[in-house]
Amino acid sequence: MRQSHFCQMGLLKILPLVICLAFLSVSTACSNGSCRLLDECSSDGDCESGLYCFSCPLGFLGSRCVRSTITNQFKLVNNSLPFNKYAYLTTHNSYAIEGEPSHTGVPRVTFNNQEDSVTQQLNNGVRALMLDTYDFDDDVWLCHSNGGKCHDFTAFEPAIDTMKEIEAFLSANPSEIVTVILEDYVKAPNGLTKVFNDSGLLKYWFPVSRMPQNGQDWPLVSDMVASNQRLIVFTSVKSKQELEGIAYQWNFMVENQYGDDGMKAGSCFNRAESSPLNETSKSLVLVNYFRSIPVKLTACVQNSADLIGMLNTCYHAAANRWANFVAVDYYKRSEGGGAFQATDMLNGRLLCGCDDVHTCVQPGSTSGACTPP
Repeated sequence: MRQSHFCQMGLLKILPLVICLAFLSVSTACSNGSCRLLDECSSDGDCESGLYCFSCPLGFLGSRCVRSTITNQFKLVNNSLPFNKYAYLTTHNSYAIEGEPSHTGVPRVTFNNQEDSVTQQLNNGVRALMLDTYDFDDDVWLCHSNGGKCHDFTAFEPAIDTMKEIEAFLSANPSEIVTVILEDYVKAPNGLTKVFNDSGLLKYWFPVSRMPQNGQDWPLVSDMVASNQRLIVFTSVKSKQELEGIAYQWNFMVENQYGDDGMKAGSCFNRAESSPLNETSKSLVLVNYFRSIPVKLTACVQNSADLIGMLNTCYHAAANRWANFVAVDYYKRSEGGGAFQATDMLNGRLLCGCDDVHTCVQPGSTSGACTPP
C-alpha cells in the first residue's frame, strides 16, 4: 500500500514520528475479511472465515479476531480409526442459552452457560452436548434445578425441541457423529425413549451392543457412518441401560471433577460417579473445565492456556490417555484459539503424536513426524 500523503511531503520533519506511524497503521489496517487470528478488528466482517471479532478484557486490549469454528479432523486427516481415537469439542449445559425466551410464561431466574443455539454450536464444530433432562409439565424438559425437580423459573425448553435440532443436523450432515451426555432426572417410564422416537433420532441410534465393555477400541468412525449409527447417547441412570437401551455413562467413560474443584492447576481427579481416571477398562475420557457458576468475563481466559494446561495434567492422571471430550462453558470465548485449539491439540496428539492436528504428516501414526503449523 502507498505511503500516506503526509509522509510523502516530508512532514516527518515537523510531525512527531509516532503520529505518522499511527496514521500508517490505520491506513494499512486489515478489513473486509482479511484480518487473521489475533489481528485487531472492529466487526466480524473484518475477520477471515472461521474467526470472529471478540473482546477479552482480561486477555488483550481492544477487539481481535479469534476462532469460532473447529477443525474437522475427519476431513483433514481421516475417519478410518476407532471413535475413541479422536477428540470432540463438548459444550457444558448446551441448552442453557443466553437469550432463550421463556417457554413457561414465567421469567427465568437461573444462570446461562452458552450464547449460541444448539444448531449454531453443531455448525461450529461442537460434537458432544451435555443436557440436563427432567420430568416437567407432563413432558421431558431441559432445566437447571436442584434436588431432581424442575421449576417453571429454571426450565429452558422441552427436550424434544433440542432433539429436533440434533436430528436436523445429522440429516444435513451424513458424515458427522454427535454424542449426547445426559444428566438424567427423568423418572417417567420410557420418557426419554419417547423423546428420541418423536424427534426422529432413533434412526441414528448407536446401540449399546456395539459399545466396547472392557476398554477395547470402539468401532471405526467410517463404519459408524456407513451404518448410519451416528448418535451416541449416555445417561447418568444405570438402570436405563437395561430398561431403555441407553448406555450408562460410567460403564464406558471416565470423567474428571467438574466445577471449581476441577480447575485447580496441576490437579486432575475423577468425579464421584466415575471410576478413577486411570481405569483403562473404560475407553473414553472426558475432561471438564468450567466454573461452578459460569462467568462470561473470565471464560475467555479459562478457555485458553489454562485449559491446555489442564488437558496435559489430566493426560498423566488418565494413564497417559488424551481426552476424547473436552467440555467448556461459553465455548467460543477465548484469547485466540481457545477450546477449538485445545481440540486441535488433542486430535494432533491422538492421531499422530503432534501438538496440532494440522501438523500431522502421517495420519494414524504416533511417530511424532510433524510439519510446522
